[in-house]
Amino acid sequence: MALSNKFNVGIIGYGLSAKVFQIPFVALTESLVLHSIVQRSPSPGNSAPEDHPSVKHFTSIEPMLADPDVHVIIISTPPNTHFETARDALRNGKHVLVEKPFVPTSAQAEELAALAAEKKRVLCVYQNRRWDSDFLTVQKLIREGTLGRIVEFETHFDRFRLEKPTTWKGQLSMDQAGGVLYDLGTHLLDQVFVLFGMPTSVSAKFLDQREGRIVTGGSDESQQPDSIAAVLTYADTGLLVHVRISVVSVETKQPRFRIRGTKGSYQKAFLDPQEDQLRGGMAATDARFGKEDESRYGRLCYVTEDGKIEEKVYPTTEPETYTKIFEGFAKALETGNEDDIPVPASQAAKVLRIIEALRESAKTGRDVAP
Repeated sequence: MALSNKFNVGIIGYGLSAKVFQIPFVALTESLVLHSIVQRSPSPGNSAPEDHPSVKHFTSIEPMLADPDVHVIIISTPPNTHFETARDALRNGKHVLVEKPFVPTSAQAEELAALAAEKKRVLCVYQNRRWDSDFLTVQKLIREGTLGRIVEFETHFDRFRLEKPTTWKGQLSMDQAGGVLYDLGTHLLDQVFVLFGMPTSVSAKFLDQREGRIVTGGSDESQQPDSIAAVLTYADTGLLVHVRISVVSVETKQPRFRIRGTKGSYQKAFLDPQEDQLRGGMAATDARFGKEDESRYGRLCYVTEDGKIEEKVYPTTEPETYTKIFEGFAKALETGNEDDIPVPASQAAKVLRIIEALRESAKTGRDVAP
């Protein structure tokens, strides 16, 4: 679809997300134009004005929100600032794309969704991992019925990271949308939601693997987890979904997916390559972008027509890449149709309800309905 309008984009924040995951993709999206950037304290070697001298620059948010030439705001700041910034942007008549984690609570997400509807503005959440090639492969296997009815689904985000992050990911509490559940868990839970919808109930254990303790996720810093073991139950189909995040995983091939169905099973190691490629300086226009080496392909076990079980390498789906979320966002800006929004705030609110139920379960030890 050729888009006729041009939308000026203002980006709030100038960290890794803005530099690597936002600005390059704005430049690749035909109807989006980088207009301005908010960076509070530019410094030599980390300066938006030096890196992008042809665009407008601000050191505070308010002048950008008041600028009538800015049509779209991309919020790329720590998550404890997202709610107020998105609310103010919508009140100023701007369309908004918010980096994940979206906001700390489902109530805030629902409030922003209602405000966007009232103002007739597009509000989208940056859940780029809906366009991971391994996830697209899983969607294809399930959609085409290759695995039959799914009985068990396991999704991992495991690493060997004994040092606590010094960024917001390790400094903000879960009440501020910080920590592993909001940072990495949001990705995994969003993918599960896309595949299976809302679970009947959830249960969770929160762990501090670096210190060797079970924690509750309470407000005290000592109760904040760095690892998660959760189970989502789908009672109508008998499906169990295991969500696991670990910082103490000594593996050369970190597990990613393990799926069991009535006709087959699929196992996959390694994370999608796009993030590492972008961090390493590869452009999204590179022919290699998003493509996995064959050595990283998953393995499919399946039941043959004569009842035997066989195994084969299953190629990862050709990448659609993270360009798709920006293309979809641009289409929604053009049409104003909520169905065109790649990741609506209403969906993000439901994922936050799952997160809140997991927090309640880790605190009480009970199964909780989200």
